[in-house]
Amino acid sequence: MLLTVAVIGPAHALKGEVRLEIRTDDPRGRLAPGTVLPAEPATGPAAAGSLTVKRLRFDGSRWFAAFVEAGDRTAAEALRGVRLLVDTDTEDRGQDGAQEAWYAHELVGLRAVHVEGAELGEVVDLEPGVAQDRLVVRTGEGHEVAVPFVAELVPQVDPQAGVVTIDPPGGLFPGLGSAEEAR
Repeated sequence: MLLTVAVIGPAHALKGEVRLEIRTDDPRGRLAPGTVLPAEPATGPAAAGSLTVKRLRFDGSRWFAAFVEAGDRTAAEALRGVRLLVDTDTEDRGQDGAQEAWYAHELVGLRAVHVEGAELGEVVDLEPGVAQDRLVVRTGEGHEVAVPFVAELVPQVDPQAGVVTIDPPGGLFPGLGSAEEAR
């Protein structure tokens, strides 16, 4: 299955570098120089359907890359919005065999239930975050709630049963507990 590893943003400087919106926890591994990645849509410098990473760098807050196929700013700007893909058929498993990483397509559509069994809603997205990702749950009333995807708040994911179990703090879901008072 092809998954998005990065989305190309605006051109940066004059020598064909672009800013990347990273969608992987291993950018240095997935986007190492010399790596050829499928690209969609296949237009402009990516017309061959793939791009070859020439250079990758991190400035402390953002990722930048240059591609063999885009040697100047004009060609780099034509890549804006192109998705870089990776073919993944392997699951990320820990030493104990438990899955440590989830892709959005594995979680979207699962029922979200409270640890005590109450129905909370449906998972509609997995948002990438700096510290941790967030599950986006749409409640029956149509509210979207972003739940930090950490073991303390999301103790169990069971795709075979179609359920993700959530232990939210009070006030996170409308009408479920109350938020702590400010002291």
